[in-house]
Amino acid sequence: MTNEVPEPERAAPWSAGDGPEPVVWTWPKNDRPALRVWSAGQWRYAPVLARQNWADGSVRYQVEVDLLGDTRVMVCLYQWPQPGLRTAHGSSVKPSRGVDEERQGDMPRPRPRRS
Repeated sequence: MTNEVPEPERAAPWSAGDGPEPVVWTWPKNDRPALRVWSAGQWRYAPVLARQNWADGSVRYQVEVDLLGDTRVMVCLYQWPQPGLRTAHGSSVKPSRGVDEERQGDMPRPRPRRS
């Protein structure tokens, strides 16, 4: 009875009043894990951008997800676990702490020109 699944509640981003900064883990763009997010009556595929381990022991996932199925992708933060979140698949690589641009597949930053 999937109609009884509640939509997951979004989490607030970290702020200084929340205590120590969370430890953030990321994966390369070509091998991210993913969740399924229950939204607008369907399970939506949501690649994970980052996992946040908070000092209070809670875990939050930052995901990209098309919540309405209309191709508008949003970045959302969800505390794990919730009934409206499921694992879609894992990654074949271990995550790294912080953002490593080369592993993420972003364009490298230009080097400053010498005068």
